[in-house]
Amino acid sequence: MSIHKESVKRVTTHVLSEMKLKGEKISMLTSYDYSMAAIVDRAGIDVILVGDSASNVMAGHETTLPITLDQMIYHGASVVRAVQRALVVVDLPFGTYQGNSKEALNSSIRIMKEASADAVKLEGGSEVLESVNRILSAGIPVMGHLGLTPQSIHKFGTYAVRAKEEEEAKKLLEDAKLLEEAGCFAIVLEKVPATLAKKVAESVSIPIIGIGAGNGVDGQVLVIHDMLGITQEFSPRFLRRYHNLFAEIKGAVETYIGDVKSKDFPNEREQY
Repeated sequence: MSIHKESVKRVTTHVLSEMKLKGEKISMLTSYDYSMAAIVDRAGIDVILVGDSASNVMAGHETTLPITLDQMIYHGASVVRAVQRALVVVDLPFGTYQGNSKEALNSSIRIMKEASADAVKLEGGSEVLESVNRILSAGIPVMGHLGLTPQSIHKFGTYAVRAKEEEEAKKLLEDAKLLEEAGCFAIVLEKVPATLAKKVAESVSIPIIGIGAGNGVDGQVLVIHDMLGITQEFSPRFLRRYHNLFAEIKGAVETYIGDVKSKDFPNEREQY
């Protein structure tokens, strides 16, 4: 006799579109490994981003640039194995899509096949449109990313708020419309004025997910290591820390060290 397993309704790109139509906010967090992704997914998150921020929080690099496609596939596959409900989006890392639409497609195909991701994400507007179109032509869902684009840090030379000037704001709005017309299912807007982000969200029919873009957008994303207080150095205005796991984990490790040194661990009940 078979045992009935309660089915879990998966979040899809269509579900996200419906959420925008209904005015229901979209929740999104990063994850990079099986254990954390399992917790985040069971909590009910809508979208998990396997971000190239793994370069910073998992590997200790100063920027997102060093992480490779193979490494992103490894992290993506680890996350996918844990997820039952959330839509899993994997970042295309620096150098795998800029200026070469064939390489962009090949990189995206590898992520979809080897990591079993639901979608890919890339940074930029008109300058990467050819790559976006090529990826979409293969039936691969694409999430855009505008505003502060960390892969272009050496071009801008700063992590300051983007699109404060009229010309850049106008281009950002145009790029958002270009990505929508191309077929992107959503766009991340990072570190832009709240009024501009709200205008973008109202000007396009696809969901706009903000990070440092105010509350007038369709959803929010944070790096999980930042919101849980595992990282301590990064404290931008837009970050709300929901925990201080750095202090909690450090305290637990210090207690363990003390118990080992004092010979309190393991005690009689903890041995065979």
